[in-house]
Amino acid sequence: MALKSTIFKAELQISDMDRGYYHDHTVTIARHPSETDERMMVRLLAFALHAHEALAFGNKIGNDDEPDLWLKDLTGAIELWIDVGQPDEKLVRRACGRARQVFIYSYSGHSADVWWGQVGKGFERTRNLTVINLPAAVSPALAKMSQRTMKLQYTILDGQVWVSDGNETVLVDLQPFIGPS
Repeated sequence: MALKSTIFKAELQISDMDRGYYHDHTVTIARHPSETDERMMVRLLAFALHAHEALAFGNKIGNDDEPDLWLKDLTGAIELWIDVGQPDEKLVRRACGRARQVFIYSYSGHSADVWWGQVGKGFERTRNLTVINLPAAVSPALAKMSQRTMKLQYTILDGQVWVSDGNETVLVDLQPFIGPS
């Protein structure tokens, strides 16, 4: 018998002063048994950073044709492709060919640096790719906020994000590997 995904519900209050975006979102996240709380919370962070009424979670696990998050226009064209972690270079290139803008949010400290050292040179001329590295302490701190039902506040200003669950606050300093700073 296959293990089923665990369902999480989150109420997100997003104040993105960089974009002038102030909205609340209620999202349902299916966390695959192979996914950690850390990765799921980074997906939620990516959602908050790009929040839009049409932004949707993809069916990424075991499916290279969908990202972790994406935004499509009314014609079905992919405006925004967002992946979390350290995707294969070939998959990133394919995403860059399919979407107007691609974002990768890497985490895990040293392993993210090693991954970037291996694939980064190949992306120097890619114009529609932005790769953001999260500081090593951020994703474990976010994972501690994970609950089946969550209320999270995201305050975004000047490349920094404050994430609060009402008890704890985590400061996320976004560090671009490549793309606009």
